[in-house]
Amino acid sequence: MKHSRRHELLAAASLLAMGAAWGSTFFMIKDVLERISVADLLAVRFAIATVFLAIVGFKHLRMSRRTLTYGVGLGTLYGVAQLLQTAGLGLTQASTSGFVTGLYVVITPLLAAVLFKARIGLWTWVAVGLATVGLGVLSLNGSGLGSVGLGEVLTLASAAVYAAHIIALSRWATPETSLSLAIVQMAMITIVCGIGALPGGIQLPSQGTDWLRILYLALVAGALTIVLQTWAQAIVEPTRAAVIMASEPVWAAGFAVGLGGERITGRMLLGGLSIVVAMYLVELAPRLARRRSSAAGG
Repeated sequence: MKHSRRHELLAAASLLAMGAAWGSTFFMIKDVLERISVADLLAVRFAIATVFLAIVGFKHLRMSRRTLTYGVGLGTLYGVAQLLQTAGLGLTQASTSGFVTGLYVVITPLLAAVLFKARIGLWTWVAVGLATVGLGVLSLNGSGLGSVGLGEVLTLASAAVYAAHIIALSRWATPETSLSLAIVQMAMITIVCGIGALPGGIQLPSQGTDWLRILYLALVAGALTIVLQTWAQAIVEPTRAAVIMASEPVWAAGFAVGLGGERITGRMLLGGLSIVVAMYLVELAPRLARRRSSAAGG
């Protein structure tokens, strides 16, 4: 289904806003995790997001069997990716985890090409390469990947599952059912993460400031972002979406400077510029393809 250029730009802006919301959470999550476990945080965060979406979106639900089935599948993929990433993070450095997780930007076009024979243009591959370089510069901080152990393997597996989620979402989402699909996804993410948090029981936050942070994580970086992603990926093809979503570490660096008191470094500028150029190229590629098609037709 073809969409207008206006809708494509709005969808890209939605994915960019989603990356900003994700990027704003790093310093919050780091602080909260000093008092509760990652699995408990995920379970509580997504449970609140699910309840909020169900209340707000109840009157607008279009819950067909197809939407329910797709939502269960998508939510399971995302929840499994979250648990794999979390398990890997406990066994490797945070910088390495951030970079390896971001490799979904490479895995997405590869999976799309293998599974669905999707044709990926030259400029899109250039954008993927630039985004990967930018991720490495921003995430690795000169430490390199080091030896590859179980933590790296689990994290790479999470990147592959994230890529599968991105591809499936682009194929299954429609603008009309995006809210319903988002609610089902969020419910399944809560169930999967809740199962992962069950051993030892789920610990709730004990401080008011932690609850405020978790509410932000749930409502803005959880409920809002899943709706934005679901709607946008009904319009934007998966590789373009993956490259735009790779803006997350750029936003994270910006928030770290603006709110976390960190200094701007050459590494931040170089990595951020690489990802920004990649986003420009991936948005430019469809226009170049349309011009070539028009020229050939004329």
